Amino acid sequence: MMFCSRIERAMALTEQKRLEQARRLRRTQTPAELRLWPGLRGRRLQNYKFARQYPIGPFTVDFLCRDAHLVVEVDGATHSTDIEIAYDARRTAYLRSHGYRVVRILNDDIYRHFDDVMDMILLALEGKVPEAQ
Repeated sequence: MMFCSRIERAMALTEQKRLEQARRLRRTQTPAELRLWPGLRGRRLQNYKFARQYPIGPFTVDFLCRDAHLVVEVDGATHSTDIEIAYDARRTAYLRSHGYRVVRILNDDIYRHFDDVMDMILLALEGKVPEAQ
């Protein structure tokens, strides 16, 4: 019985750390995430509800529409090296294996083509956009 309580305590600590990380990421969003969030929050996109910096398993996703099982990832220059691309691929594979669809949006597109980005997210919510690879 003691073994189970240790595992339960370890799991609770891990969960607490993940929640603290998500809260920290919400406070320190990137400029592109800050630009996108007002378009998604408060059911502003066709009444779809989004959460930001949401923990899923070992990862924290940028934006999540739980009802549509859609993850929206905002990618900047830090997603361009071979190591980062491989990490993103593992992360996407994990999310897909847990029933989520993933779309990736470049920072530059958020700044230059915001309305198009919002349209693309809406199409993804409706299942009309291919997922990220």
